[in-house]
Amino acid sequence: MGEWSDYFEDFPEENPANWVNGRFDPAGARREHQKAEALAQSQADLNSTVRRMIDEGNRRAREKQAKS
Repeated sequence: MGEWSDYFEDFPEENPANWVNGRFDPAGARREHQKAEALAQSQADLNSTVRRMIDEGNRRAREKQAKS
């Protein structure tokens, strides 16, 4: 037998990734996957911003403490 991807090309309804809420909907599954990826990227961007803010606050606190 070949690879699973070959099987799923021939029988897309057998691929669990093509089902959304119990319905066979490859286009809907693709949209859901794209939305999840966009959300993950947005969250990563926000995490990066928060990390920079925390680092800047820590740096300022160290500078302030060093001056006193």
